[in-house]
Amino acid sequence: MPRRSIALAIALGTAVPISASNSAMSDNLSAADHAYLASPQALADLGAINDRFIENFVRNDVPGHDALLHPRFLVVNADGSRTDRVAYLKRWATGFDPDLIPYWDVRDELITLIGNVALVRSTNRQVIHRDGKETTSMSTYTDTYIYQHGRWWCIQAQITAVAPHNWPADSTIKTVYLRGEKQG
Repeated sequence: MPRRSIALAIALGTAVPISASNSAMSDNLSAADHAYLASPQALADLGAINDRFIENFVRNDVPGHDALLHPRFLVVNADGSRTDRVAYLKRWATGFDPDLIPYWDVRDELITLIGNVALVRSTNRQVIHRDGKETTSMSTYTDTYIYQHGRWWCIQAQITAVAPHNWPADSTIKTVYLRGEKQG
């Protein structure tokens, strides 16, 4: 079975194989697009996009972040509420405050590519300093990307709090920010 055919969809707890060549997700892609999606470069590009996504957050870079988002982008927040693209970008402008968040890291990155859809997952550890108290927590996110018109677009993000007993180990840290400054 070709590597592209190994991708699995989970439906009602049953694994169902999906062939990237006949999947509706891959319609209207050129032969060059299919070759790119089957290459290691696609995963490397998604890792770099995830890095840029986080850098945009730390810098409150709305134009840079807006360029990554699909026009129909939606975020599912940790409390289950949904935020549309316009409201999300408005919040993005002031989402990171280095005085409030003196420590932020990205860890446990996992990227899965299925046809022209990618799931980019990571966990963030943050230390929040508010009213003289310091709180440490972790949240995990899944950003869903679609490859269209020769580029990756983030179509949905979902954020979930992580219980302490599920926190990924420090050995999985990819990037650390101290007071908004990238370390190393």
